[in-house]
Amino acid sequence: MLSNDKKKTPAGDGEGVDQKLPLMRCGALSLQHVLVMYAGTVAVPLIVGGALGLSKADIAFLINADLLAAGIATLVQAIGFWRFGIRMPVMMGVTFAAVGPMIAIGIDPSLGLPAIYGATIVAGLFGIALAPLMGRVLGVFPPLVTGTVITLIGVSLMVVAIHWAAGGQPTSTRSIEGVAHAVANPAYGEPVNLAIAAAVLAAIVAITRFGKGLIANIAVLLGIVFGVLLSLALGRMQFDGLEEASWMAVTTPFHFGLPRFELTAIASMCIVMLITLVESTGMFLALGEITGRKVDTDALSRGLRADGLGTVIGGVFNTFPYTSFSQNVGLVTVTGVRSRYVAAGGGVLLIALALFPKVAHVVASVPSFVLGGAGIVMFGMVAATGIRILGSIDYARERHALYVIAISVGLGLIPTLSPNFFQHFPAWTHPLTHSGIVLGTVAAVLLNLFYNGVQSRERSFTLAARTSHGTE
Repeated sequence: MLSNDKKKTPAGDGEGVDQKLPLMRCGALSLQHVLVMYAGTVAVPLIVGGALGLSKADIAFLINADLLAAGIATLVQAIGFWRFGIRMPVMMGVTFAAVGPMIAIGIDPSLGLPAIYGATIVAGLFGIALAPLMGRVLGVFPPLVTGTVITLIGVSLMVVAIHWAAGGQPTSTRSIEGVAHAVANPAYGEPVNLAIAAAVLAAIVAITRFGKGLIANIAVLLGIVFGVLLSLALGRMQFDGLEEASWMAVTTPFHFGLPRFELTAIASMCIVMLITLVESTGMFLALGEITGRKVDTDALSRGLRADGLGTVIGGVFNTFPYTSFSQNVGLVTVTGVRSRYVAAGGGVLLIALALFPKVAHVVASVPSFVLGGAGIVMFGMVAATGIRILGSIDYARERHALYVIAISVGLGLIPTLSPNFFQHFPAWTHPLTHSGIVLGTVAAVLLNLFYNGVQSRERSFTLAARTSHGTE
């Protein structure tokens, strides 16, 4: 473990976490952080908005709200106030772990977006209350459980990337004589859609192979830009409604109505919050080693409270649960710049971007098949992170580990592979039974407790720090 002695901290451009850099240099480094996390930041509003059938204008609003909340949450985490914020170079963004449960809640006609926001607010408050206790709860989420859950998240989301690449959903709902019928989508799988998705994927592979430094770090974003330019050249991208979008706007709370507080929706989002806190714990411990600043119990609690507060802010401002983005931790490692004020500058830039709806509308106009090529990489990386964590397990010593993984993944894939599997269950169970992430997490936790019990606090903290460079 690295100490707080500056002579022993990693070499780099900054002298410490609290160093204040010249304004121009700090701004350039902050922009780099925003570029690294931008694609992942706007991906969740695009996924959820598309899955819920929202209009382009509503999706653009979600993106603006997302950028605003991410910026505020980043400032809280990096600068800190009272008992909130770890005061380290941390960027905040929407967690992918919430995508499955949010879609399951949103598509339920009796729940919808207000129930998502109500559950998000309660989950954030739950996270704030639980933050001081995470040292004890961590023993229930060893790498065997977190690795399984993260793998399941990536695999479950891969179906979204596949549909994107094909140009949308394979079927659409059409009302015929007042009765809803599922009809085939004739544009699904068109060769030009697949070709553009493949071109985006190829561009990302080429950039990661031959790009250096920042270029390699923003390979996904550059791949999407390439796909956009290709789509424009082929006449496959439309900007309907761009003229009506205002140049500047302010995101207002509860745009989609007052939040609704439904028990099952709240339960599923609290599980997501618990997973998020576990992931952030490992990430904070790893960041402490990278920056040379010890992460004690008090600092860990402040950081996790900020995750919870960011989630409350997300629910109020019409967006989703927030977590600390680990790809930006990787950027700290690459650049050697450890100043928390660089991350704070990134938060300011995110808020500035949220003020320009036309920019968000352009992002919302990106064709789904462009996102499909990038989604295969993004979601595949989530699954690969989980696999890497599972690779750290000693299977000879933990002889039941394979059963935990196999059964949890199997149960977690039921809603993805067979959406109607639980169709005869009561409607109030759908936010749980229709979310593979929730099913898989519950199974992994219970099976691990059955086979292995609760690990000690010290062992859990050590393993979390060792295995965490994972996903958001």
